[in-house]
Amino acid sequence: MPGFEMFGESEKKQVQDVLDSGVLMRYGFDGMRNNHWKALELEKALSKRMESKYTQLVSSGTAALTVALASAGIGAGDEVIMPTFTFVASFESILAIGAVPILVDVDDTLTLDPVAVENAITSKTKVVMPVHMCGSMADLKALKEICTKHNLLLLEDACQAIGGSYDGKPLGSYGDLGCFSFDYVKTITCGEGGAIITNSEKYKTNADHYSDHGHDHVGNNRGAETHPFLGYNFRISELNAAVGCAQIERLDDFLAIQKRNYSKLRTSLEPLSNVSFRRVPTGGVENYSFLSFFLPSIELAKEAHTALGEAGIDACFYWFDNNWHYYKKWEHLTHKKSLGKLPQEVIDQLPDYSKSDFSKSDAWIGRTISCLIKLSWTEDEVANRAAKMKDVLENFN
Repeated sequence: MPGFEMFGESEKKQVQDVLDSGVLMRYGFDGMRNNHWKALELEKALSKRMESKYTQLVSSGTAALTVALASAGIGAGDEVIMPTFTFVASFESILAIGAVPILVDVDDTLTLDPVAVENAITSKTKVVMPVHMCGSMADLKALKEICTKHNLLLLEDACQAIGGSYDGKPLGSYGDLGCFSFDYVKTITCGEGGAIITNSEKYKTNADHYSDHGHDHVGNNRGAETHPFLGYNFRISELNAAVGCAQIERLDDFLAIQKRNYSKLRTSLEPLSNVSFRRVPTGGVENYSFLSFFLPSIELAKEAHTALGEAGIDACFYWFDNNWHYYKKWEHLTHKKSLGKLPQEVIDQLPDYSKSDFSKSDAWIGRTISCLIKLSWTEDEVANRAAKMKDVLENFN
């Protein structure tokens, strides 16, 4: 991770096809595009790879979450359960459609704690949104059982975990809807882009219309299309889709490199008595984009993270103090700050997260260090990194 480390001739060829046709938009201009339909090509490839009937490409992972929620009819006043550890896009997408993000604790998977999810369900809960952070998954079987029991949607945010699997199914395909991000630093990239996968024809149709201003896409005359409902512009361009067409064909190669590098680092650290690793639910296979591990205490994790940086080991993250990925630094959510006015219904329902007790999450995230697994490392670089990490971490007991 990420795919941009491996740009090559296949990406250039796909982009050149679009430039040669001169048609950068995914819709219309049929006579000009020389039969190049890169977005459609990538959607077909993703459906096959993700073992899902339908795929809808959009402009980003954030857009994917927003469109997925809207396509399922989620809106004003509906509650969506999500984890305390994720990217800010998770709650932004919920708020964008007038729904209410309900934060709950994570467990040793670093994803949604099923017990916390069950305890957070109210009469207004409509969706459970597990986020498969850092390449590994939530306990999807337990969450699916909860959703079935309470008649809730299971929406997988697999933006950081493409290529992983659970119970033999690609991540993103286990729930009712799954979302991916193809931004510049994801395992495969379009530069910017995202996708929704589903087996529901209704959700696919809604997503297709909603992401293009509500156009129904009937026929081949843009001017004659009707508008079944309101929508917005979440379209991906043909240029971005073209990059993705090349990258999806390389996904298995990228995953193999990540697994190899991840395994070497983990093997080096496993003998250390003071280091333990995040739990991967039984039946789950990571995409190996991060190696995440625990130190014995929050204080030792902070010190170890600093020491790793001082030893020249880059791309290791201490999420507990991270502005983007942990609730403690989400002051725009906790203080309800927006350029415009949030709907009063949202304001009334939104918990006061500045006073919430997420000590269970703190106990896990505060002890966590995650190291990004790069595709471009040489064998010597991986070996040196593994040795340095072991030397540094064995001192923090």
